[in-house]
Amino acid sequence: MKGIKATDRLLRLPIAYTTTAKRSVHQRSDPSLKPAIVEQFVASAGSTDPLAVTVKSGGRLILVPKAVSADEAMAIVREYAGQAVVRVGVTQFPAGVGVKEAGDLKPDLVDACQNLRKGTAMFAKVLRIVAKLYGNPTSKDVFPQIFEDAIYAWKTGEFEGVSVFQAEDPGTRVEVPGQTREETPAEEENAAKPEEGEPETVQEVGRAGIRIDLSRIGGQP
Repeated sequence: MKGIKATDRLLRLPIAYTTTAKRSVHQRSDPSLKPAIVEQFVASAGSTDPLAVTVKSGGRLILVPKAVSADEAMAIVREYAGQAVVRVGVTQFPAGVGVKEAGDLKPDLVDACQNLRKGTAMFAKVLRIVAKLYGNPTSKDVFPQIFEDAIYAWKTGEFEGVSVFQAEDPGTRVEVPGQTREETPAEEENAAKPEEGEPETVQEVGRAGIRIDLSRIGGQP
């Protein structure tokens, strides 16, 4: 479809998408999160539409027009930012975090790649905050509950009285159960490897550019 990026089309696929689509998504995600965690995060808290804007006020959903262009989506975001809770894009990123004025909101919120970068970097921080409140356990049996609570914290913005988006990143590595490096299929491992110079923190994520040729994704010429 003319005017829609190949990456956007891939992100509209169900979570059981192709290997090519998975590689595209994983390369644009925070490197501290395993591919399976990224998939679960987007499936649980995100959207398949890069232009999706969700607005809530007082716990109630506000119906807004469905955006069909980046400009329309950003117009909705700027209209409600600061007055209501606004979530944007494939990760339903909280618009307005770290922004003082509506005019400072950037169109990269509705860019699928940048939204995925920012969203997974922020979720990785939320996951570390929740894990720290659990005492940073290493048991694989505890991780599902930590992940579930991190999703809850992402959706509500709070956990155990902590404003997770504004809180300082504890920086502690979260032990995620799953395949070891030796057990990980080579194809998935390569998909999860970040490009050289990839952003590793939420502060760096906004300053990093796309280092992948989007025109080649999904067999595009």
